[in-house]
Amino acid sequence: MADEKILQDERSLQDSNSFGSENNVEHGEHTLHRGLKARQISMIALGGAVGTGLIIGSGTALQRGGPLGLLLGYSVMGLTCWCVMVGLGEMAAFLPHKNGFAGYGSRFVDPALGFALGWNYLLKYLITTPNNINAAGVVIQYWNDSINIAVWMVVFIVFIFLVNMLGVRVFGELEFWFSSIKVVALVGLILMGIIIDLGGNPKHDRIGFRYWDPPYGPMGSYLKSQVHNGHLATFLGFWATLTNALFAYIGTELVGVTVGEAENPRKTIPKAIRQTFFRILVFYVGGVFVIGLVVPSTDNSLFLATKSKTGAAASPFVVATTLAGIKVLNHVINAVILIFTLSAANSDLYIGSRTLYGLAIEGKAPKIFRKVNRMGVPYPSLILCTIFCGLVFLNVASGGAKVFTWGVALVSTFGAITWMCLAFSHIRFMRALEAQGISRHTLPYKAPFQPYASWFALIFTGIVIFFKGFDGFLPWTPATFITSYIGIPIVFLLWLGYKIYYRTRMIPSEKVDLVTGVRSFTEEYPEEKVNKDVGRLRRIWDNI
Repeated sequence: MADEKILQDERSLQDSNSFGSENNVEHGEHTLHRGLKARQISMIALGGAVGTGLIIGSGTALQRGGPLGLLLGYSVMGLTCWCVMVGLGEMAAFLPHKNGFAGYGSRFVDPALGFALGWNYLLKYLITTPNNINAAGVVIQYWNDSINIAVWMVVFIVFIFLVNMLGVRVFGELEFWFSSIKVVALVGLILMGIIIDLGGNPKHDRIGFRYWDPPYGPMGSYLKSQVHNGHLATFLGFWATLTNALFAYIGTELVGVTVGEAENPRKTIPKAIRQTFFRILVFYVGGVFVIGLVVPSTDNSLFLATKSKTGAAASPFVVATTLAGIKVLNHVINAVILIFTLSAANSDLYIGSRTLYGLAIEGKAPKIFRKVNRMGVPYPSLILCTIFCGLVFLNVASGGAKVFTWGVALVSTFGAITWMCLAFSHIRFMRALEAQGISRHTLPYKAPFQPYASWFALIFTGIVIFFKGFDGFLPWTPATFITSYIGIPIVFLLWLGYKIYYRTRMIPSEKVDLVTGVRSFTEEYPEEKVNKDVGRLRRIWDNI
């Protein structure tokens, strides 16, 4: 009977996950299409998560932490991000299901964790989508502020909704080109910074490491007037770069959500995960290093920009061109920032709708959200996520920069909790493999430096999220405190409520289901090896 059930599960999964099918039907309903091609997955992984956190937010980090603090902060958080991503890649390649991140928490840890993780990730995207639309509206106002910003917000919301309604193939193709433009633009900005630094500017001024030396200094200071201690202010400046970098890296994990619509996830996902290291090293670390070379952390224009704007004026790259005496280029950079924000909003709406769909598939959200049209679009989920874009109209009452700051604090909290849950799910996944006698060498993708990398990501992210709102106490600022920490009790109550209501417990490692839904490895491994590994899994599952 157990063998028959396993075979039925495998047939059901094979029917529902058929690669390339345009009319997939699951339990009599349409389901998501596997329409994302390898090149689209790779490009989305390469440039999909690069957004305002780097090209705009790095200016605030430079002002607070100095060039060295900025470089160290983005490097440390980049390492943390990479540790999360490799663990996610191992799970996603092994089990490329359509249930989103919640499925890994439910499967390898506890259904209560899956419920909390799924809704936490959904809340993140219900906030970050309007936050990016808000940023796009402010970017437009850099050119023309005579038109009410609400008009642009409506235009952008309609645009990203229509793109997502056209199906995953249209979305994937548009994001491929958006991400391509972002990659080319970032490379161009980094090269521009290097050229300016070496003297290739209208002033013919070779800057070198001038802004790392006195009177500027390699490290900045933050809240010095409040703490009255120079060394502590220097440390707080560095710590502030960590929280800023956390926001910049949040979203990198979105490639893990695309596995449900990837044509060949066991090949494309590991490839995309491996590219994460180079993206972090070149774009993020390389980008902030160049920024620290060409913009002094004490420059008044940088301070004023980061306080009042979220468009091109807030970008350290624009400050660099202004200091170097380069004209017109600020408009080009503003156009690039507009593409960044629209691309981010478009992918955010996609991820939010797929996360809600995955929760509904698992029975952790109302059944209506599991409905999918013939083009593979979960339209009830998409409509609900689009409705939440109305939060962007808070900007009409409050300043754009203030709303953007609130959104950054909320998004980074929900994103950090997601990282912690993913790292813990991967630790439990590895323990289940060990307890059931399955070698990680047989997996389609084996994450390096484990389990140390996942433990590091879990602990360090926890420390960062615990202290991320420290500036809300110096002085006491209720808005800063609430937006920095409100996500923690929300997720805790989601986890606790589900656990009490359904009386769930953490799944013992030897009882974690490593069979149901795991497709044959024939695409990557010889048939005799497949038979041996799958047979071992079946025997273990029969004895539980």
